[in-house]
Amino acid sequence: MGSNSIPGVNSASRNDLAVLKPFTPAGHAYDEMFLLRWLASVPPQVVVLLLLIWPATAFAQSGVYGMADAFAALWRWIPFLTLQGFVFNVVISIFAMLIGTLAGATLGLGQISNRIWLRRLAWGITQLFRNAPWLVILFIVLLAFPFEINVFGFIIPVPAWMKAVIGLSLPIMANISEIVRGAVMSVPSAQWEAAESLSFSRTQTLWQIILPQCFKRMIPPWMNWYAILTMATPLCSLLGVGEIITFSRQAMEAENNRPELLVPFFGYALALFFAYCYPIARFTIALEKRFAVKL
Repeated sequence: MGSNSIPGVNSASRNDLAVLKPFTPAGHAYDEMFLLRWLASVPPQVVVLLLLIWPATAFAQSGVYGMADAFAALWRWIPFLTLQGFVFNVVISIFAMLIGTLAGATLGLGQISNRIWLRRLAWGITQLFRNAPWLVILFIVLLAFPFEINVFGFIIPVPAWMKAVIGLSLPIMANISEIVRGAVMSVPSAQWEAAESLSFSRTQTLWQIILPQCFKRMIPPWMNWYAILTMATPLCSLLGVGEIITFSRQAMEAENNRPELLVPFFGYALALFFAYCYPIARFTIALEKRFAVKL
């Protein structure tokens, strides 16, 4: 037996021993798309958190004035931004929604009128303001309306926030008009025929039979448009209206316009709008489920 022989093990057994050979990982988990799949698997909450932390870290390294100082400045300005800023956004949205709802309901009923000239006029006004940019409408109203009105010697001032209310109510009017028209048209024609067989006039049929059935159908989209209108009120800051965005800029100017203030101040405005509009959106979804037509 040679010197390399192992006692009790023949040569055939030695040749069958497992040998670990060099290998390269391959397959679906190690191809060139592995990094993209890994990034796609990261939860969206983590991505949003990183996006918020990154500017905070950059600002913290920029100098003596850090994010802690920025949030301290925000804390000092919160009563001003909330009570005189965001509350005014809500006031503008309420008045604009009130005017837009009344005018839009009238315009929507005009779209279903038997008079062809009235129907075409209402349709044209609806399409004009429904398909126009809100910011353009606001600028036109700002330039077209006077700053004051003279009525029999009495000077009535027209402040910028009133112009903003009128400007925002116009596109709301057009969309409410479509809501009213769509709700009326969604009522089965048998309702009209049954009312006609009972000798109801068209006005009686509309107000006593059709519109009461439409109210439940119009409430969810109406609330949805109110939430959209509220989120559009910061556009008024471009007209010089004193609301939360305008006051946020003024507060940051009072704090020497430091770049560290941008994220806390505008983030606070974002949080206020979310806290106000999100419950409206959830309530709208609940109403849609409650009033949905069961087939």
